[in-house]
Amino acid sequence: MKNLILAFFLFFGSLTLPKESLAQKKGDPMFQVPLGIAAYTFRNQWENGVSETLDIIQEMGFKEYEGGVPNGVSPDEFKVMLNSRGISMPSTGTGFEQLESDPQAVADRAKALGVKYVMCAWIPHQRGQFSQEDADRAIEAFNKGGKVLKENGLIFKYHVHGYEFQPFEGETLFDYLVKNTNPEYVALQMDVMWTHFGGADPASLLEKYGNRWVSLHLKDFRKGAPKDMTGLTGPENDVPLGEGELDFPSILREANKIGIKHMFIEDESDQELEALPKSIAYLKSLRY
Repeated sequence: MKNLILAFFLFFGSLTLPKESLAQKKGDPMFQVPLGIAAYTFRNQWENGVSETLDIIQEMGFKEYEGGVPNGVSPDEFKVMLNSRGISMPSTGTGFEQLESDPQAVADRAKALGVKYVMCAWIPHQRGQFSQEDADRAIEAFNKGGKVLKENGLIFKYHVHGYEFQPFEGETLFDYLVKNTNPEYVALQMDVMWTHFGGADPASLLEKYGNRWVSLHLKDFRKGAPKDMTGLTGPENDVPLGEGELDFPSILREANKIGIKHMFIEDESDQELEALPKSIAYLKSLRY
């Protein structure tokens, strides 16, 4: 009888526990994935030498790299350079027009790099006036291109950039885009700063679309700086993680619930070498 009562308590009692408490303990780190870096962060460094820049990336402790191959080296050479430093490359990028016109070529380049994901970060549109017509063009390109990529063993993901949150039929054009793209062919990458910049709440949006999200770009936004729906702002508004407006504890809690496995810091300031150690230290300091 005691065993029956205990089993009853364990089963039904567990139903009342918050989902998070089943997976996380007080004091556990909130940042639980390999430390990733977006290539654009080092746009001012590559010209100083690819090896030299990769040495900096390695010394800072980055384990994953998202982006393309820097000028001056071949894809095969770059893969060797990354591997020798213990850095993997799960994801690369493509331009919208490339995906739209020749998705097989995009797939071939991605397979040559050995990546799993291909990311598109911008939909062509008139600045500040992203429209349903623009969204419809993207929906067609993403569904068709994403299908080709899947047939080649790849996953396509769209990188949210903030201009998509124009109001539309009681929701936003981002909602329209998500609901009209096939989840079999189109995944999502949230840039948390651009999401915030466009007027959305990153943690709430992660919860709303759940496993459609497969990765994050992490960056912070200067407190009190102006925001709009252009998806464009100056480098002076990019600050180290934890020093701006973003609520990273809420973002990481939701990302961990979803099971996101890839998070890439992207620093768009002009002081990336000074800012990155601060961002890394902040991420590692966060605890449940």
